Amino acid sequence: MIEGQLALVVAAAFTGGAAYIGFAEQPARLGLDDRALLAEWKPAYKRGFAMQASLAAIGSLFGFVAAWRGQDGAWLAGAFLLLANWPFTLIAIMPTNILLMAIEPEKAGARSRALIEKWGRLHAVRSALGASATGAFLWASLRSF
Repeated sequence: MIEGQLALVVAAAFTGGAAYIGFAEQPARLGLDDRALLAEWKPAYKRGFAMQASLAAIGSLFGFVAAWRGQDGAWLAGAFLLLANWPFTLIAIMPTNILLMAIEPEKAGARSRALIEKWGRLHAVRSALGASATGAFLWASLRSF
């Protein structure tokens, strides 16, 4: 079932991107001074949001199709886990994003640094949701052989 394999690939790409942000990009940016930290975070967030939002939507869609065609709850679980990134982002992360976007880099300081640190902790949940979805899709894939 090609839809399921595509769901797995897209979820793995989502998870890889989220993990890269958490393990490489975020720690590296935290080594910058406050002004550079905020100036780097803003465009990186915009680009990352577009990529990860698309991957979550596409992967979920493939997962839902695989669940519908294969009648397997693991595909459905993976689709919901990956899709859960949307409401989590809108409810839990977006308020922090809005506060950060409102701060001009010239006015960056301890508050903007603390918000970016908080953002990183919240973003880790996205990585966990992606990894869980990838695991569910992998489980469903292995069961379908």
